[in-house]
Amino acid sequence: MPAGRIAEIWRHPVKSMEGERIERALLGENGIPGDRAWAVRDEERGGIRGAKKIPRLMTCRARYASEPAVGAPAPAPEITLPGGAVVRASDANAAERISAALEQRVTLWPLLPASALEHYKRGAPDSPDVLTEMRAIFGRNADEPLPNFAQFPPELVQYESPPGTYFDAYPLLVVTEATLRKLRAIAPRSVIDVRRFRPNLVIATEDEGFVEAAWTGKQLRIGGATLDVLGPCPRCVMITHGFGDVPQDTGLMRTVVKEADQNVGAYAKIASAGEVRVGDAVTLV
Repeated sequence: MPAGRIAEIWRHPVKSMEGERIERALLGENGIPGDRAWAVRDEERGGIRGAKKIPRLMTCRARYASEPAVGAPAPAPEITLPGGAVVRASDANAAERISAALEQRVTLWPLLPASALEHYKRGAPDSPDVLTEMRAIFGRNADEPLPNFAQFPPELVQYESPPGTYFDAYPLLVVTEATLRKLRAIAPRSVIDVRRFRPNLVIATEDEGFVEAAWTGKQLRIGGATLDVLGPCPRCVMITHGFGDVPQDTGLMRTVVKEADQNVGAYAKIASAGEVRVGDAVTLV
């Protein structure tokens, strides 16, 4: 059945930094080539970190000057720091300059092999209490539910991301324009900007409501690729952070938890590889 068309494709070269819109992508086993191919490591508490722990990451923007190739290490991206200065990830002083921008000592890393388990291990928590730590990461108040962690890969108990990747959980995140419209309708005081939610694929559809919530267990055929929709994406504190012209908004999380069962978008993986382009039809199988 028709589900819509591809309205936007997003690639995020550095985990938790603002990404770039592209017109086409050759989807492979690890999603879009070059997506989340770099990340920062916290040199104070250890571990690969995203904006759940270092919110200022979202004030930086990353792009590739040359296109990543499928199956090859991603090239060093260009990173625009707050204020407009540009540093390339391969520059000798890149970590120093990014640390200054983040006001936290970090190093910058490309993806390492999945066998480099020490690299992917979680850093020290901010709180010794597990529930306090999880509520901080997911931006939940004491009376709000935490996500069902059984839906995540089990290795995330020990590692910041599935080893060999810098994904939060799975290779692709899909969001529909219908969901964004619904959020604007029920949260008129919030700035509902697609960049808050960091999808890979934005699907335009004539349906209304949180339509991708009903896609779990189904497939999406897009251009030459087929995706398995794995389940909804429970949102973390990142959607509340301010960056650029997007203001901080803790109230948005209250809306998402109450009105959207704490989910915005859906996780997916690639069932069959192929090229997708902006404008491609999306068919729900």
